[in-house]
Amino acid sequence: MTPAAAHSPATITACPDGPLLVRGDVEIMAPGRRVPRTRRTVALCRCGVSMIKPYCDGTHKLVGFTTTPTDPAAPDS
Repeated sequence: MTPAAAHSPATITACPDGPLLVRGDVEIMAPGRRVPRTRRTVALCRCGVSMIKPYCDGTHKLVGFTTTPTDPAAPDS
């Protein structure tokens, strides 16, 4: 790993109807302990039913989890 690659900024991408993809140098923490991260891309659960939280296990597909896209033209509520 090059020194430049060792300190890449983190990005978070919300997958439509799926997990949050976190890329870059991040440390995932759980209450009272560290949750090891072994890859540079981590999929985090956002449906709430994953059996391996905080990570996504694909259960969102089984339960029909959907997201509503944000419409930038919509008025604030």
